Amino acid sequence: MTSESSHLPFNFCGLERPLSDYDDARFVVLPVPFEGTVSYQKGTARGPDALIDASRNLETYDEMLGFEVASLGIHTMEAVTETDSVETMLAEVHRIAADVLADKKLLVTVGGEHSISSAPARAAKEVFDDLSVLQLDAHADLRDAYDGTPWSHACVMRRCLEFAPVTQVGIRSLSAGEAALLKTEPHVTTFFAHEVRAAGLRPMHDEILSTLTDEVYLTIDIDVFDPSCVPGTGTPEPGGLFWDEVVGFLRALTREKQVVAFDLTELMPLPGNAASDFLAAKLVYRTMGLIAEAARWIGTT
Repeated sequence: MTSESSHLPFNFCGLERPLSDYDDARFVVLPVPFEGTVSYQKGTARGPDALIDASRNLETYDEMLGFEVASLGIHTMEAVTETDSVETMLAEVHRIAADVLADKKLLVTVGGEHSISSAPARAAKEVFDDLSVLQLDAHADLRDAYDGTPWSHACVMRRCLEFAPVTQVGIRSLSAGEAALLKTEPHVTTFFAHEVRAAGLRPMHDEILSTLTDEVYLTIDIDVFDPSCVPGTGTPEPGGLFWDEVVGFLRALTREKQVVAFDLTELMPLPGNAASDFLAAKLVYRTMGLIAEAARWIGTT
């Protein structure tokens, strides 16, 4: 995560220069090891470290896409360590995200808990006016405040609603208050996990995509996956999504919409079990590749 790591070179995919250089990289990975508002199991602060470490064991050739995403350049930034408060952390993430987006890089923020996501999403909104937020998640995260703060991981999508419409996919846990909000709030559209299970995600692609604007900020809480796929998360919920259907949906998303930035959060590494870490790392890499495929970046560098 930093130059002092024992896992040098601690870059995404273990890339060395020139592919890890900022100036020429298409993608920039920002680790944010924050878990200041976690309300159940702790450990997501170790998520960025574990994900990046796992990425060093990926084959950089993507067998589904047929090219090396890493050839486009992936720069890994120093981790955000401004963790005195959630407000301080969000301000620092917003500052960095704004700079990266101004440099026309594809920003990939890696958490840490889900509270981090409102900062890069807000920075994206400042660049891309016609922005919507797509949330893949088990939890609605629409509370106005939780545990005395409006910046909790349980409030992150409520904060995003303040500047962009939100579409949620995979939701299977919410409070009565959040359920009531969904009945009256016109700027959030929710596709529950039980609906996906009944109809199948592929037949729902067009319906989901129709709720989004042309420019999309994608936020992936790793607990959108069924715990049988990803046990390593702080608040696992049964009845989640699976690898092939998530990747298939992301391919449809990137072909129809412009994903301007994305994040992955809530990975909680489990000692002696790297499966969750590796899935998260491959999902980040595959999503980069899907964006590159849709934008036809391969062959243009």
